[in-house]
Amino acid sequence: MNDSNGSPTVRIGVLGCGNVGAALINIVRTRSDAVAQRTGIRLEIARVAVRNISAPRDVEVSDEILTRDAMDLVTDPDIDLVVESIGGIEPARELILAALAHGKPVVTANKELLANVGAELYKAADDAGRDLLFEAAVAAGIPFIRVLRESLYGEPITRILGIINGTTNYILTKMTDSVDSGGDADYGAALKDAQSLGYAERDPTADVEGYDAGAKAAIIATVAFGKKVVAGDVYHQGISEITASEIAIARRLGYVVKLLGIVERDPDTDDVSVRVHPTMVPDHHPLATVRDSFNAVFVEGDYVDSALFYGRGAGGAPTASAVFGDVIDAAMNLRAGTHGSVGALGKATIKPIDETSAEYLLGLDVADQSGVLHAVTGVFAEHGVSIRVAEQEGNGPDARLVFITHEAREKDVQATVRELNGLDVVLKVGGLIRVIGS
Repeated sequence: MNDSNGSPTVRIGVLGCGNVGAALINIVRTRSDAVAQRTGIRLEIARVAVRNISAPRDVEVSDEILTRDAMDLVTDPDIDLVVESIGGIEPARELILAALAHGKPVVTANKELLANVGAELYKAADDAGRDLLFEAAVAAGIPFIRVLRESLYGEPITRILGIINGTTNYILTKMTDSVDSGGDADYGAALKDAQSLGYAERDPTADVEGYDAGAKAAIIATVAFGKKVVAGDVYHQGISEITASEIAIARRLGYVVKLLGIVERDPDTDDVSVRVHPTMVPDHHPLATVRDSFNAVFVEGDYVDSALFYGRGAGGAPTASAVFGDVIDAAMNLRAGTHGSVGALGKATIKPIDETSAEYLLGLDVADQSGVLHAVTGVFAEHGVSIRVAEQEGNGPDARLVFITHEAREKDVQATVRELNGLDVVLKVGGLIRVIGS
C-alpha cells in the first residue's frame, strides 16, 4: 500500500498498549513524516491488541484499530510488521513465532523472553527470512545491541561490564552520596526513594536481587559470543545486603560500589562466565561516574581495546525510542527483501562461579586480643589467597580488619570465609564484595 505521496506504507500491529506501547504509538505518529522523507517509507499504526478495550491509556487509540485478539492481529495479512510489548514468556513466544511464520518481522523489548527462549526465536526468524530486533531489551535507549550485532560482530570480545539496572544504580548512588556527606546510607530509605520516583516497583525483588540485570547479561553474552546463554546460566547476587560500612570502606580505599553484569570469555578455553553482583569499581574507571538511574556498558576486546556506551537504561520514552529505531530498520529491510541475524549460536560451556577469579574485599569484626592478625592471615595463606591490602579500623571491642586480596579463585576465597567463620577470634565476617581492576 502507498500513501498519498506514493511512499510505500508499512502497517504496524502493536501487541500491548502499556508504557512502552503507548509511547511508541506517539513516536510513530509524531515522526512518521520525517521517517517518510528520509527513508521513503510511511509507518502507520494499523492495529493494537489489548486485554481491555475500555481501559484508560496514555495515548488516544480509536476503537476501530483496537482488538482483544492478539493472534488475529499477528496473522492478519494486512499487518506488515509486529511490535511485541506485552512482556512475559507466554503468550509472547507463541505470538512472535506466529508472526514470523506469517512473514512479518518482529520488534520486541522483552528481556525475560529472550533470556529464556531467545535461541528458538532467533532461529525462527532466520528460517522465515525476517527480522527479530530487540535493541530495547538491554539498556533501553542506549544503542548497544545493534553495535554488538553489527559494528563489533567480528571483534574478539573478552569482557563486558554493565550497569544495566537503573533501580539498583539509583539506590547505590543515594547510599554513596549519604556516606560521602556523613550520613548513614540506609538501604531501606534509598529503596523507598526509588519507589516514590517510579524507578523501583512495589515488589523490587527482580531489580535489587539482580534477576533483571541477569536476564540482560544472558542476552549480551549470547550476542557478544555467539553462544546460547540463558537466564539460568547467570550467577546472581543482589544489593539488599550491602551496608553503609562496606560502602564507606570502598570510598576510603578509592572505589565506588556498583551492581555490575559481567560477561567474560576465556581466550584459552572459550568458556563463558556470566554473573551479576555488587562490585567495587575504581574511582578512575568510567563506570564509577555513572550515577542515578543511568546505565552504561563497557566493552573490552582484542582490537577495539575498550569502548563505553552510556545513556538512559529504562523508562517508557527511552525504551520506545529504541523500539522505534528497530521498527525503522525492520521496515527498510522488509522492503529491501533482507533481514539481520544474530547468526548461528554455538553451545556455551558456562564456567561455574567457583572457577572465576577476582580481587575481593572482606571485612572482619574481631576480638580484642593478641594473635588475631596472625590467626586470620594464616587462614588466607592456607587457602592460597594472597592479601594486597590489610587495614585495621578502630580499637578494643570495635576492632575491625579489612582486607583486599590479590586476584584469587572464587572457591578458594569462599573456603577462606568458611574457615574464618569458625575462628574464635572472629566475631563476624562481613559481606564479600568483588573488585575489578582498572
